Amino acid sequence: MSADAPATTAAELPDEDNPERWYSTNFVGVPTRLLASTAFNAHPRHLSIHGTREAHRGLFRLLDSCPSQAAAADVFEHYMAMVFGLDGAQGAPSNGPFRFATSYIDLLRAWGFDSNSAPGAVLKGWIESRFGLTPVYHRGVLGRFPSPVWVDYIEEKMGSRFHNNCINLQLDLLYEYCQWSIRHFRAPGPIFVRLWRGTNHCQEQLIAGRARDAHCAPCVMRLNNLVSFSRSPERAEEFGDWMIEADVPAVKLLFFPGLLSQHVLNSECEYLVIGGSYRVKARYGYR
Repeated sequence: MSADAPATTAAELPDEDNPERWYSTNFVGVPTRLLASTAFNAHPRHLSIHGTREAHRGLFRLLDSCPSQAAAADVFEHYMAMVFGLDGAQGAPSNGPFRFATSYIDLLRAWGFDSNSAPGAVLKGWIESRFGLTPVYHRGVLGRFPSPVWVDYIEEKMGSRFHNNCINLQLDLLYEYCQWSIRHFRAPGPIFVRLWRGTNHCQEQLIAGRARDAHCAPCVMRLNNLVSFSRSPERAEEFGDWMIEADVPAVKLLFFPGLLSQHVLNSECEYLVIGGSYRVKARYGYR
């Protein structure tokens, strides 16, 4: 499970320098500041990326007929391979090298190795585009804008290497499929999922509450716009001295173990969670 460094106190910056204030609209119809708040997490509402299901009605009709998660995963992955040409090379000139199509699977696997890689920037950029939530860390604290760290992140999230195959549309479908699966099979939700995260930077992420006597409960942390959690506290504690426990709204899940038939992010029981401010419990060490 990829570990992020501490968040910044961007909320204390003037509006013109504060990336948190960049977006008032997004693709899901909920104001960005509300979506990022603990109030939304306590009372979540259904989210859907505008136009995605309407453009792929055939896929969701097929999914509705699937009797199991495994069958649905096979249907979804076959559909993605057919629509986005993920089974082989694309655009190969007669006298040049093959160019392989970028895949949502590639980004998920790369995230598992390093969430601060270029594919990680693409995933964070997709969250920024669709949900209006800016990241707080990518190889460095993304605080005041502009800064060299922000420039590097923007270059990576927009790089043509990972935008050669409608990658944002692929991720739109992944999110919608994830949400369809949660509602259809009522797992791992259906409304909240209790998850854990290991970190070494509890105090730096706090925006409300204090860490005292190796405990911090309840408190509010601002998490990166996309962040890894685990369903297993034993696995989560391998990634930091502080253990964070949160009840994550199911509508803020992009990925969970078993969603796909391919072995992606399975070794750490890893969940990809859309970030913002979360009310959490934290303690120094799990045991």
